[in-house]
Amino acid sequence: MAELDPSAATTSSIFSQKSQRPPDDTVFFSIFPDFALHSSTSSAATTSELQALHLQILQTLAPYTSNYIWQHEPFNLSLSSTAPPHLSGKLRFGDNLEDEWFVVFLLYEISRNFPNLSIRVWDSDGEFLLIEAAFHLPRWLNPDTATNRVFIRCGRLHIIPKSIFHDTPSLRDALRLLIDGAEEKTKAPEPVQLQLENRLKEYPLRAENNVQRVRVRVPVSVAQVLKHEPCLISLAVEGFYDRDIDTMKFAAKMERFLRNGSREELVPVAVRMSRAMYAQLVQQAFQAPKCYPPLPPRSDVGAYLEAELGLKIACGLEMIYQLRKMQGMEGKGSTWEAFKKSLEKSGYFEGLLPGSNEYKRLMQNAEEYYRNSSLQARTSEMLNAPVRRIDEILALPHSVDDFKNLELPPSDDDSWLYGGEDELNAALHERQKEMEDYNSKHKKKQNSKEEQADSDNLNDYDLKNISKSMQAFVKQMSSYQGAEVPESSMRDVDFDVDRFMEDINSLARQKDSEDTGSEFDIEGSNSDMEFDESDDESDGEDNEVGGDPFMQSYAHVLNEELKGTSLSKSFARADEQPPKKDEGTSAGAEGMEEELAPVDVDFNLVKSLLDSFSSQQGNAGPASNLLGLLGLNLPQDANSKGK
Repeated sequence: MAELDPSAATTSSIFSQKSQRPPDDTVFFSIFPDFALHSSTSSAATTSELQALHLQILQTLAPYTSNYIWQHEPFNLSLSSTAPPHLSGKLRFGDNLEDEWFVVFLLYEISRNFPNLSIRVWDSDGEFLLIEAAFHLPRWLNPDTATNRVFIRCGRLHIIPKSIFHDTPSLRDALRLLIDGAEEKTKAPEPVQLQLENRLKEYPLRAENNVQRVRVRVPVSVAQVLKHEPCLISLAVEGFYDRDIDTMKFAAKMERFLRNGSREELVPVAVRMSRAMYAQLVQQAFQAPKCYPPLPPRSDVGAYLEAELGLKIACGLEMIYQLRKMQGMEGKGSTWEAFKKSLEKSGYFEGLLPGSNEYKRLMQNAEEYYRNSSLQARTSEMLNAPVRRIDEILALPHSVDDFKNLELPPSDDDSWLYGGEDELNAALHERQKEMEDYNSKHKKKQNSKEEQADSDNLNDYDLKNISKSMQAFVKQMSSYQGAEVPESSMRDVDFDVDRFMEDINSLARQKDSEDTGSEFDIEGSNSDMEFDESDDESDGEDNEVGGDPFMQSYAHVLNEELKGTSLSKSFARADEQPPKKDEGTSAGAEGMEEELAPVDVDFNLVKSLLDSFSSQQGNAGPASNLLGLLGLNLPQDANSKGK
């Protein structure tokens, strides 16, 4: 049966929603064979190859799916004509999340058995496989950047890296990259692979354990239907669990499954259902309709529980049968007709005239494919058309005697239903531990990077730069406009200096005219303040050679004055060679040595700036502001971190 292509689900009328969001309980998947990548249209040859591949996949999966009870619909594939031609499918898992992960397991099995396939799988959350391994993904990967980048191939998850396609790749480009031998470059990191392998390693055993075998007591007609088609238990549970006021009217009459009303005899049968279905039945209270046969007394606990569970199944089957019949979803053409129309629409017959030899050959191939695929997908057809199949089964001869004296296995233990809190807590604890480990590793990595950066800054930083920059600042020629920082990166400030100085001069002259007792005449001071640079340089040279007697005398008196204070101890002096051990020193020599030991200006400058910078404790202050103007950036003081 040709089904809706899930890749176009958001644009189809079946799934037309304002939000353009796929259903929350449905998983979609697409299988892209390598041979179809070079075909822009679904030609007859390509379609035939896809049909052959489809049958091979169904045969490969049959051991896993033949006895599995699906929540709403079984795993199925259909041919999609959307370019590039491929196989596609969708599955509604409802409340049974196990169905979704069982589909993922099946897709991985397909990729292992067919290495020339690239597979995509997604749901309403997008690439949910990435969500499972979220703590191990590269930081650039998110829902916005994951489009056409995530595939399953050869039993491994592949993520097309950003280094190959910086922008979102087209589907064809992504598939071509996987085909052209770039698999090693696109394989997801090993931690991601391990996370998904741990999630899937319990399958298919987990799928088998997810089935609950239960003994129930139901009317004979219900027992007859479940005997021939056990998969219809899914529709029975769905009808009961999703019941409303309108469908409850069908259960009140039970016209199809209780022809004899309350005189109908209940017979024991064993049914198989998923654990999710069992929980949906057991956890809801339900009152039997008046037309239903009496239940065993409550004192017979075992028989009563079997009959109560059978009551819910019988009423659910009645409700879904009548609802589907009322909606008229069947009888409007066979699945073969729908499949044939899909082939015509996809261009399978290539415009051939009906009746021609080539047309007959293609039609024969299509019929053979339909017969084979229908046998494999029989469950899907029954769940889509239950009314016709139920009528066929109930038309067969059957009686109460057919279900008497049967040896039935006991019901499976259902303690998991009441002890699930421990399992849930264990799962939550595992996730919490995973999150804590991730945060711990991330924090350690961040701290290591910060420490390494600080260490690099301290190792690479030369404190001599402070002294050199300050000397350049002091020696920089400045004018009346103010100090000039020897940096070209300073931003210009819109300030009219000439206008400002005119106002200052005007104010000064006004003040001078008012103050008659002033001892200084500032008129002509501009010319007096001009220095001859050549004279200044010659004076400096004379001082270095012979020295100025007045300045020498003045310095000597100043030193004598400072000897009685502790000011000299506040400065560090230049390092001197220590005296030899065999040479004595007199008190006068020590005083002379102390007097002649020069102050280490550069060292004192750097020390004072660092002390001032440290006292700011990372906040703004005069030291950091001055160093910033000089273009110097000191690393943060380790003692002030975190304050």
